[in-house]
Formats: sequence, C-alpha cells, structure tokens
Amino acid sequence: MRMKTSLIPVCALIVLLCAAAPLLAADTLRMATTTSTQDTGLLDALGPAFQKDTGVELQWTAVGTGKALKLGEDCNVDVLMVHAPKAEKEFLDKGFGMDRKEIFYNDFVLVGPLKDPAKVKGLTASAALKAIASAKAVFVSRGDDSGTHKAEQGLWKAAELPLPDKEAWYVSAGQGMLATLAMAAERGAYTLADRGTWYKFEADQKGKSPLAIVVEGDKPLLNQYSVMPVNPKHCPSVRADLAKKFSDWITSAKAQKLVGDFKVAGKPLFTPNAAK
Repeated sequence: MRMKTSLIPVCALIVLLCAAAPLLAADTLRMATTTSTQDTGLLDALGPAFQKDTGVELQWTAVGTGKALKLGEDCNVDVLMVHAPKAEKEFLDKGFGMDRKEIFYNDFVLVGPLKDPAKVKGLTASAALKAIASAKAVFVSRGDDSGTHKAEQGLWKAAELPLPDKEAWYVSAGQGMLATLAMAAERGAYTLADRGTWYKFEADQKGKSPLAIVVEGDKPLLNQYSVMPVNPKHCPSVRADLAKKFSDWITSAKAQKLVGDFKVAGKPLFTPNAAK
C-alpha cells in the first residue's frame, strides 16, 4: 500500500512531463531583422504563415541592420533578414554568414515639410542633398547604423559631400524609422525613409501628415532586402537546419506571393524578387 502511494506523485510527474514535452520540443528559429519589417507589420504576417507551413515558431529581434549583423556575428540568432548589401557582403567575407539570397525590395524616399524650404521636390537624390546642405535645412538622420542609415551615408558620398554630422542642422535620431519620421515631422525636417515605413507613417497620420515625399524613383534609392543564415562553422550552436528552412520558405512562390500581396492602406509595400 505504501508503494502505491509513493507511485502517485511519480506518475503525476510523468503525466505532466509528457504533456509539456511538445512545448519543450517545439522548434524555434531566432531571427534578427530590421525595424522596417516590424514597423510595417510584415513580420506579423510572415511569422504565423511560416509556422503554419513548417511547424517552426519564428522569434525575431527588430533592430538596425548594423546591430542585426552584430547579433549574427555574436551567435545570438540563427538567421538574418536585412537590407544593407555592402555590409552583408563584408559579413559573408568574414565567414559569419552563408547562402545570402535576395528576397524582396522597395525603395527609399526623401520626405520633407510640405513647404519644402530647400526646394528639392523632383530633384535627384544627389541634387536634393546638395540643396539641403546649401540651405542648411534641418535633416534628421536615423543615426543608428541601420540599413537606412548606411544608405543615407552612401547618398551623401555619392553627392560628393562630406557627411554633415557636425553641422547644427543635421540631427541624429538614433532610433527606428517610425520614431525618426515622427521627429522629422515635429521639427519640420527632411529625412530618408524606406517607402514601406513611410506608407505606414502616412496612414497613421490619417491624411494630416506634415511631411510629404519630395524625392523618389532615383536609381540609387533602391532598397534590397536579403535573407542570410548565420554560418554554423562560425557559430556551432545555431540552428542551421531551421535557418535553411526559413530561407527556403521565404524564397518559395507561396511566401513571395504573401510578400507581394502585403499592403498598408491599400498600397503594396514590397516587391518580391527571389530567384526562381
């Protein structure tokens, strides 16, 4: 009788462990990605769809691309979804990543006050930055080593201008895209934004945005996103199998259609372009 009594808690423990086993064994993929994919709501569409198709839960950290790459370098994530091709190439060359694939794109837009004090509307990106610098018009930079920040730095260089980070009219936000747009709106300033997050910001303003697009469609404003698993030779602990599963899924016809169909306020945000 004593033996039967002692078996009861043991049996109960076994039942609890068996019930918890699916939770403990659930596959979870850790991804570092950009604030633009989170701010636009794209990740909220991709995550559940990926889990439904593969059974793998997607957990993400949304930061600037520079910080995302650092998370990969430090073996804190399994896969990256970022948008800074030059920095991504350096990451690959150092052996930190592998099998980079382009997956979708949109473009950057220069937005500014409705009165457009620097008179840049319709100019090329280079001409617009020269006009902003000449007028000493307030410009808010992401200032966070993100893909957008890196693109902005490249545009100043392409315009053959020094980075104006010491100028009083140049403001470093050190924040994500939505927060940077809010700061630009508050200060009546220009800023560079990815089109997707701009659409989200514009929709949130409900027709009362103090900012508008002033420069768009220029070739240097292309904004390419890529997926890149962390190299297991550099980080033996990463889930390379799950990273590959996500890479294969996001480049599939089904996921590419999901990306292409994703809209904010009726406007498509990204154009899928994974290799067939």
